Amino acid sequence: MLDISSNCYVKMGLILAAIVGLLITFFICTVRLFLVLRKDAEHKPGKKGAVSVLVVAGSGGHTTEILRLMESLSRSYSPRHYVIADTDKMSEDKIRTLENSHKEKDTTRQVLCNGPGTCVPVCASALLLGILGVKKVLIIYVESICRVETLSLSGKLLYHLSDYFFVQWSALKEKYPKSTYLGRIV
Repeated sequence: MLDISSNCYVKMGLILAAIVGLLITFFICTVRLFLVLRKDAEHKPGKKGAVSVLVVAGSGGHTTEILRLMESLSRSYSPRHYVIADTDKMSEDKIRTLENSHKEKDTTRQVLCNGPGTCVPVCASALLLGILGVKKVLIIYVESICRVETLSLSGKLLYHLSDYFFVQWSALKEKYPKSTYLGRIV
């Protein structure tokens, strides 16, 4: 015959063990997130030679801006890998035209994006790679030239998660001190 009080102690012990397990998991994930997001001189672009780039292209103006930015980068930002929507054939054609002469092999270590909503899950995946300890991927965000007074939704989401956050208007630099203002870069 089971005693009700001992059964209650077993349930409370299991609940307590589950809570402790969740707290430990939360603590470990928080520490990993802090380690991934901290600024580290070891992960500066170009310090160790060529830098692989993952470019998130939106459609229309976003593609035009990101391709202008890619044209201005040196050859040390190579190879370049692109993420585009299946339905965006025009962007795909523009990218193929730009990259016909840039075929090299390496692993992706950097994500460069400029605001399309599709960049947020890609950046979240890159951040997850760092949290899981697979590899450190730099997230470089360039806010669109059309954002003069406020950040886009993507910018607001990635402001604290990106390694480098560039704005093209001084008013944004004043509102968002972590950002870097270089003037018009696209």
